[in-house]
Amino acid sequence: MKPLWKLLRCHLSPMQVIGFALAGMVGMAILLGSLQAYRDIRPIFTQPDSFLRGDFLVLSKRVSALQTLGVGSTDFTTAELEDLAAQPFVAAVGGFTPADYRISGSVGAGGMRFSTYLFFEAVPDRFLDVASDAWSYEPGSREVPIIIPRNYVNLYNYGFARSQGLPQLSEGIFQRVGIDLELSGNGLREHFRGRIVGLSNRLNTILVPESFIRWSNERFGHGADARNPSRVIVETSRPVDGAVSSYLAQHGYETEGDVRDDGKAGRMLRLVAGGTATIGLLFSAMAFYVLILSIFLVLQRSRDKLADLLLLGYAPRQVARPYVRMAAGLNLAVVAVASVAVWGIRLAYLPLLETLQEGLRPAGMGVTLLCAALLWGVMSLLDAVAIRRTIARLRPGARKV
Repeated sequence: MKPLWKLLRCHLSPMQVIGFALAGMVGMAILLGSLQAYRDIRPIFTQPDSFLRGDFLVLSKRVSALQTLGVGSTDFTTAELEDLAAQPFVAAVGGFTPADYRISGSVGAGGMRFSTYLFFEAVPDRFLDVASDAWSYEPGSREVPIIIPRNYVNLYNYGFARSQGLPQLSEGIFQRVGIDLELSGNGLREHFRGRIVGLSNRLNTILVPESFIRWSNERFGHGADARNPSRVIVETSRPVDGAVSSYLAQHGYETEGDVRDDGKAGRMLRLVAGGTATIGLLFSAMAFYVLILSIFLVLQRSRDKLADLLLLGYAPRQVARPYVRMAAGLNLAVVAVASVAVWGIRLAYLPLLETLQEGLRPAGMGVTLLCAALLWGVMSLLDAVAIRRTIARLRPGARKV
């Protein structure tokens, strides 16, 4: 094989090989880098507390003077909930379930003890933006997990604490503060211990598990006479656009906060990742085309020599083997260098991602390396097929007259 390779490589152009290698490395690095970056960024889209997850709307009805006088209701009827769930922009609908009994809570800070009346609500777990293994309740337990809005912490630190000369608390310390709860109703009065397990950016209410709300409403409230929710949370399946706003205005539904820009960052990142991957794919395709073209030019220059080798008894597969091996080796070098480049780039951007999402767990490089191996196999196979077909046409019996 070495004498055959020495004979055939004399027509190879080093500049063409170098051009293919450079274009291939750039294209493969962009393609694999886009895939790896998307997989690393994907948890920011999918984690419950992600700021890039889909839009969530908290809806309620406008309170009119009639409701103030006790006439009418702001509760959502069953028909209204079904109509809302049937809208094309709605992915899921969940209702807020409030506690219908009296709750008082007390907490100590800086040698002082504060107490106030509280309210509890619950929503289905899929609408939470806090992930916690402690978010569960067994009926009868005296410990209640609680999720509070993050702005409550800000109000305490930058409002109440500063005005009263109390120490400011970090979020970690805040979550270690226990709350003494007193629940009363139906002639019962019992004490519980509340434990803050998370801070919510999405829901501006004090949340407890649904299982606790159901159990406590039965025990202290009027659980048997459950009412329809007066507030609902909606997960949208598309950006909040004019059609969504028109539907909400038509039915007199109000939303909490300004959600017009929610989800735009996520959609922009998806667009950038897709566009970058497309550019990388185009670079890789161009490099593959350059390699095939270079090999075809070499074959055309060596046409007479190749024909003579076939006449001497060499099989087309034997003649094609040096070129096939050369193409496979070049592809392997391109994929290897591109993978190393992606690994280096990944080390640079991972610290930035960790600042965007607390507790982020980026994906490993296993899938990316597997895709690199598959791409190497596909490109080498296509190269081998093209080379063997071209050389097979050079056999005397296959020539066109």
